[in-house]
Amino acid sequence: MRLLSVAVLASLLPVVPSTAFAATAGTTYYVDSRGGDDAADGTTAATAWKSLEKVAAAELKPGDTVAFKRGGSFTGPLKLEANGTAAQPITVKAYGSGPLAKISGTDDDCVVVNGDHWKISGLRASNCRWAGFELGGDSNELSRVEADRNIAGVFVTPTGSRNTIRDSVLTDNNRMSVNDDGGDNDSGAFGVLLNGDDNVVTGNTITGSFAKSADYGTDGAAVEIFNGDRNKVTHNISRNNETFTELGAQKGKTAGGNLFAFNVVTSSRSRGSFLITRGSRHIVGPVKGTIAVHNSVYLPAKDTIGWSCHDGCSPSILKLRNNVIAVGGEAGWEDGAGADEAGSVYQGRTATFKLGPKSVVADPKFASRTDLRLRAGSPALGRGVALTAKWYGGKAFGKDVKGKALSGPLDAGAYQQ
Repeated sequence: MRLLSVAVLASLLPVVPSTAFAATAGTTYYVDSRGGDDAADGTTAATAWKSLEKVAAAELKPGDTVAFKRGGSFTGPLKLEANGTAAQPITVKAYGSGPLAKISGTDDDCVVVNGDHWKISGLRASNCRWAGFELGGDSNELSRVEADRNIAGVFVTPTGSRNTIRDSVLTDNNRMSVNDDGGDNDSGAFGVLLNGDDNVVTGNTITGSFAKSADYGTDGAAVEIFNGDRNKVTHNISRNNETFTELGAQKGKTAGGNLFAFNVVTSSRSRGSFLITRGSRHIVGPVKGTIAVHNSVYLPAKDTIGWSCHDGCSPSILKLRNNVIAVGGEAGWEDGAGADEAGSVYQGRTATFKLGPKSVVADPKFASRTDLRLRAGSPALGRGVALTAKWYGGKAFGKDVKGKALSGPLDAGAYQQ
């Protein structure tokens, strides 16, 4: 039997367009609270839907997009339950001109994401029941959103993991969920609250996480971690929050291996702190493996503290490298075996900890009260100790708060000159 050549065989095969194996483009659905109509098909700006209920009822598929017209206003919740994929996430974005579309409503959380692989941007969540944005799914990205007047601007639930919260503005999330006398249990006023694992909070501006508290006088945190492991909190700007971060875990749970790197923390409030963590003797301790590296902090009021590692502090609880921390109160406080600390500059009325290698107590010479870049002659210049990429979360995070790559002798703090 005669065999056909490869060329002849190829000529007999059907011609397949080169785009046939490319990812199928999804459908874009438009939502306009003012001019939309839920009876329309939603697939053009001229035939936009009107309500969040129409979005929730849609059978969204990987690669689809939901576009919200700027200037709109909705009563929540917006519930996002479908799943995208890593290659084809489901996207939420803004279109048109003007302020971001606002979702509010005190009967429910405003934007609730229980699906996986969403890329959400271009929304504002304001004055919601508890959280502006609630992330209960995996591998979602929240970027360029706004959240204000909530108990938590962004809440990552215990089931939420591998999510990214970036380049967003979280302002005056200043309400308490528990605020009663006694019990040491007041809670609220969070820019971001992390209960899940392996999340990234980066490039955000977080301000005004602060509220009156019956138990504590005032309370609040830019980023609070409770029962969350291996989260990375990097390259954020924090202004006028009660504290930058506080960590805890209920008995039987953990909040281990969390990282804080290249954050800039300032405040004009009468009290405040940068980092609060606990040892095994505390009711919400031990919190193990926290790392704080290359942060710049200026809290000039008297009732302030740079960092506190108490109720059984040890190097397994807290490690600090290459920070610049200037406060009007306690620069740092430790008990027990103490934290593992090096390469930093501290300024404060008191300092209850042992300085590590290359660390000094001195005026860091910040450019101003709000600009924490270093002036000429700063003792922080060249002060840092050499670090591997693991210290700051991997090579992708190896840059200062303005994006400058790390090279040569390291300066302490979030800025490299």
